[in-house]
Amino acid sequence: MSPTILLCFLIGYFLLLIIISFVTSKDSSDNNSFFVANRNSKWYLVAFGMIGTALSGVTFISVPGEVGAPAGNQFQYFQFVLGNAVGFIIICTVLLPLYYRMNLTSIYSYIEQRLGHYSYKTAASIFLLSRTLGSATRLYLVVIVLQRFIFDNYGVPFWLTVLISLALIWSYTFKGGLKTIIITDTLQTFFLVLSVFLTIYFICSSLN
Repeated sequence: MSPTILLCFLIGYFLLLIIISFVTSKDSSDNNSFFVANRNSKWYLVAFGMIGTALSGVTFISVPGEVGAPAGNQFQYFQFVLGNAVGFIIICTVLLPLYYRMNLTSIYSYIEQRLGHYSYKTAASIFLLSRTLGSATRLYLVVIVLQRFIFDNYGVPFWLTVLISLALIWSYTFKGGLKTIIITDTLQTFFLVLSVFLTIYFICSSLN
């Protein structure tokens, strides 16, 4: 597939995300709307979108290579998947009822109530640091792919590709809040699952 077609797909996808952000941000007039979407999100959208949040460019690109490698640990990642399933069950049965009962937004509010302000700050800081490093790594991999298959063909430097990617992500998340994230994560999950089936189809077709 040519870089121009890939670029058109990329532009179209982000335009769709920005339109979704614009539509969903109309009712995000206060912190309650922005951070918790007024607590009236559809559970099936949240559940489906969680698949996309659990996956990333690292998962989609590197895991198949590791599983298919001759010297790879084919079932190592599967153990992680099983652990996620157990973790989701614990979250649904233990943490979510607690959140609703205590009217909490996150686990860190609970930590502050039970263990104090410094424990809350420490846990939140560790989370922010780990998520920043993890997200930076995932973004780095995605930018490498964009650079290799699209922007190298137009002479765009790598640092500019990074800035473009950050600007595009910021453009659809800064205003709409959680409601926008739920819809865009659902859309992302749909395309991830669709791409898996398309990949399997094209691989099987090429083998025949």
